[in-house]
Amino acid sequence: MGEHLIKMPDVGEGIAEAELVEWHVKVGDLVREDAVLAAVMTDKATVEIPSPVDGEVLWLGADIGDVVAIGSPLIRLKVEGEGTVAPMGQAEKAAEAPAQAPAAKPAAAEPAAPVRLMTPRSPAEPSKTPAPIVPRPTVARPEGDKPIASPAIRLRAREAGIDLRQVPGTGPGGRITHEDLDAFFAHGPQVAREPGLSPKTSVEQIKVVGLRRRIAEKMSIAKSRIPHITYVEEVDVTALEDLRASLNANKRADRPKLTLLPFLMRAMVKAISEQPQLNALYDDEAGIVHQHAGIHIGIATQTGSGLVVPVVRHAEARDLWGCAAELNRLAEAAKSGTATREELGGSTITITSLGAMGGIATTPVINHPEVAIIGVNKMMVRPVWDGSTFIPRKMMNLSSSFDHRIIDGWDAAVFIQRIKTLLETPAMIFVEA
Repeated sequence: MGEHLIKMPDVGEGIAEAELVEWHVKVGDLVREDAVLAAVMTDKATVEIPSPVDGEVLWLGADIGDVVAIGSPLIRLKVEGEGTVAPMGQAEKAAEAPAQAPAAKPAAAEPAAPVRLMTPRSPAEPSKTPAPIVPRPTVARPEGDKPIASPAIRLRAREAGIDLRQVPGTGPGGRITHEDLDAFFAHGPQVAREPGLSPKTSVEQIKVVGLRRRIAEKMSIAKSRIPHITYVEEVDVTALEDLRASLNANKRADRPKLTLLPFLMRAMVKAISEQPQLNALYDDEAGIVHQHAGIHIGIATQTGSGLVVPVVRHAEARDLWGCAAELNRLAEAAKSGTATREELGGSTITITSLGAMGGIATTPVINHPEVAIIGVNKMMVRPVWDGSTFIPRKMMNLSSSFDHRIIDGWDAAVFIQRIKTLLETPAMIFVEA
């Protein structure tokens, strides 16, 4: 028997490190070749690391949330044959040997483990990782011991009414895995619920890892470095909604269904042609504004793993239906986890929308290093005075934020008023300058 060392593989050009977001195995598990060992994340792309050989897990080189350098030892497996590295016990003895002892022959260079892009599952979806080929023990959790589990597992348990303190964990450090929760659903005892009202004193500690940590870092940078100015304006979209309904009712079969966003994108293109300083990235360390001719609109999209921003590139070169088709494609790719790194970066201005949950007004955070973000709020039918009577109109607010270091309040207001005019008179969107 020998030992095989798997190192953190190269997960992308120019990437020096990756964050470990999930272990799929624990010490003592038997794994088959190509079984998934771990998942790592870098630049919003999640990658699975499969095993290159059959073997037994002897050692795990990082904890969930650790940032591991490319080429660093990640996992050791006991394998048939001689293996590729000296056993850990022999390595420790070699380290304790006198300095004059002859150096051991260096082990052959270990090829990096293969990687594969991972499609994130929804929080309520059970793990599809192949189960280890040895049975897992089910040891009751000691009284008062806090359960260790990922947010996705906690969400599944909460939706099922399961107290995670009753679920034995077989992951590293007693971590509860999706397989543990599946086994509890199938064989575990029913959780007794306390009748009536009772105080709850437990405190759950959730480590911020993966995409959530990257979102937190991005938001911290944006709010700490960008002095935001937020401008809210009411827009009458009655005529726009009538036009949208008519276009959808009479569209060709090869054209996508139109939502409000393609109209907003085309309105932004027209407004930016008059105020190109809004379509820019500000390098505040160098003191340089990079004003782009191409309009690459980021669309903030909520997924099961968190917020991502796929980018509709060159919106200035797309018509209404072209914007809609690319928007639909990117939204589907983002939600299914198949969006590429290139599709999730490179925006020059961003749209954020909460759809029907958009509220009356919001204060969107700028997608650093951009200088503007356009926020879409909920559309509502409101009574509007026309000079003689109140009439029902479809109204919507735009809540937009600007980098006040680069964009003055007057320029921000002019930009939003131009978009308002285009949306309230949608025929103007189709008129070429």
